[in-house]
Amino acid sequence: MLILDDFAMRQLTAAQADDLYELVSERQGRSLILTSNRAPSDWYPLFLNPVVAESLLDRLINTSHQVIMNGPSYRPNKRPRGGGTDKTSKPSIK
Repeated sequence: MLILDDFAMRQLTAAQADDLYELVSERQGRSLILTSNRAPSDWYPLFLNPVVAESLLDRLINTSHQVIMNGPSYRPNKRPRGGGTDKTSKPSIK
């Protein structure tokens, strides 16, 4: 099983896109889990070569089972509480 977490976070170089295309092509028909914070329609501009983008994303999207999860992030619950170490916290004024 191959897991690609946080897919499409930033634009891929031509070499990265080619490598990813080769990897996905070789693994066609095998288990792949891909997570992303973007919709598949937002992935296309992240590839410099539109032909590679279309070929790769066609393999990923058209043979997939999509699970769309909407709701609040769990990450705020994992943040440390108190202690004043959070740089975004404001000092209290008395």
